[in-house]
Amino acid sequence: MKQLTTTLALFGLATLGLMLTPSAKADEWNEKTIVTFNQPIEIPGRVLPAGTYVFKLLDSQSDRNVVQIFNKDENHVYATILAIPDYRMEPKGKTVITFEERRAGAPEAIRAWFYPGRNYGEEFVYPKLKAVELAKANTEHVLSMPNELATNTQHPAKSATEPQVQAMVKAPVTAIEHSGNEVALAQVHPPAPQESTTTMAKNTTPKELPHTASTLPFIGLLGLLSLGSAFVVGAARRHFA
Repeated sequence: MKQLTTTLALFGLATLGLMLTPSAKADEWNEKTIVTFNQPIEIPGRVLPAGTYVFKLLDSQSDRNVVQIFNKDENHVYATILAIPDYRMEPKGKTVITFEERRAGAPEAIRAWFYPGRNYGEEFVYPKLKAVELAKANTEHVLSMPNELATNTQHPAKSATEPQVQAMVKAPVTAIEHSGNEVALAQVHPPAPQESTTTMAKNTTPKELPHTASTLPFIGLLGLLSLGSAFVVGAARRHFA
């Protein structure tokens, strides 16, 4: 009987491993990233104290990206942020967060967040007043949206259908240059070059997992494993009868 119990336990572990495999893909889908800051940092709409945070892409059906920042336990949303895809030629194998330049004594402001291995990252869009302030302290542009949407970033939105998120998604986005001049988004974000099929670019990552390439092989494999376990149980019963 001990041999039978051990065999069934191993079978259970194998099945559990198969059932947990899809969860490994979830982090790549929403680009979940755990980041620890040792000093306060600024994001659109607020300043976060030093600590550990979780960055994720919101499951949005829009053609723009929305980033949510959670506490480390993922039970509180600090901000829901509009972002624009930011292209880089050479993806890194680790998370990269870039910052805007700031005046002395001011917290650093996040410019963009890149998930490991992705050519595309998320460049944060700031309310216009803050974008002008940041741009004047930088040599590069800062993305801008209307000031009246500043409070929308602070709502703990859970769904892309909520009014606060939809208002940001539909907002006109421009860029503020170092001079303070406002320019069209297309001037600072020209179309990215075509990528090879082997490059894991963000714009080729589906927002939804495929419905057609999912369960049939898995069900078939479970069926084979079930037959195998039945054979083992039957043999064990005959052996110990």
